Amino acid sequence: MSDTNIHTEEHRNDDASKLGMWLFIFTELLLFGGLFLVYSIYRAQYPHNFHEGSLELSVTIGAINTIVLLFSSMTIAMALTAMQRNNKKLAMTMIVVTLVMAVVFLINKYFEWGAKFHHGLYPGSDLMALLERGHLLYFSLYFFMTALHAFHIIVGMVLLIVVLLRVKSNRIHAHKYVLLENGALYWHLVDLIWIFLFPLLYLIS
Repeated sequence: MSDTNIHTEEHRNDDASKLGMWLFIFTELLLFGGLFLVYSIYRAQYPHNFHEGSLELSVTIGAINTIVLLFSSMTIAMALTAMQRNNKKLAMTMIVVTLVMAVVFLINKYFEWGAKFHHGLYPGSDLMALLERGHLLYFSLYFFMTALHAFHIIVGMVLLIVVLLRVKSNRIHAHKYVLLENGALYWHLVDLIWIFLFPLLYLIS
């Protein structure tokens, strides 16, 4: 097989990989869009209960996590740019920083969830059985949506670890970086979802 045919096949594979990632992102946006719609409908039905529920969340932790994810989006974008410029060391450094930011996000979320469980503010608790239906709906959606988002964070971390190892082994380089590009796209999706979750759950009264 000639070099031209090899390069053409690689180009087609890269295009297919990018298209697959964009289709996946589209389905994820539909999923979270549906959850946001459900949340909005219930919030309109139980505005007072949802307002009281939001007061139990830490706006400070939510804001810190927002900053953390925005910073991580910047670092993964820097990693992609560095790889395109054949700066392997900087690319690896920025991927590691992105992973560290992900860990910080999850640690903050762990403490936030822990506080809710400590106070009995979770579906199925004795306290929730005494509160109104709107409170139960709020905290059910809060835990489900933030847990689903945290799961996406973990998946993104696994993907970036794979990318990091392939960069280290030179399987990803300046002329072949589609996996890093897809990883960055996925990470931006994670960031985008949180940008909607933060005001919905923490800020809107």
